[in-house]
Amino acid sequence: MERKQVFTGSPWESTVGYCRAIRVGGRIEVAGTTAMKDGKVFGKGSPYEQTRFILQMIEKALGELGAGLDNVIRTRMFVTDISKWEEFGKAHGEFFKEIQPVATMVEVKALIDPDLLIEIEVEAVAP
Repeated sequence: MERKQVFTGSPWESTVGYCRAIRVGGRIEVAGTTAMKDGKVFGKGSPYEQTRFILQMIEKALGELGAGLDNVIRTRMFVTDISKWEEFGKAHGEFFKEIQPVATMVEVKALIDPDLLIEIEVEAVAP
């Protein structure tokens, strides 16, 4: 099967050995994505803004693989403070209100930068 990958140019991609997203056949997986922009945290302190930023990045990666948000079948959200679930959920709902993929939100102890509040990964099926 053909394997198509999306890279963002992050120095971590080559160091850790991963890509932002991959399509193999009709299956698309998007790696855990955080609100990092040019090495800095975007939307510092805002669960809502970080979630929106991440979902925009994911939408772009899906587009590079010939898919869109309407092809997403699962989202996984890893959050550092589950008490802020409504803020994360509000942004998620703005992107997925009509699509309604299965979704998981779990609290984790920490992410790679203490200012990151959420990391999201998705699964999609290509059109």
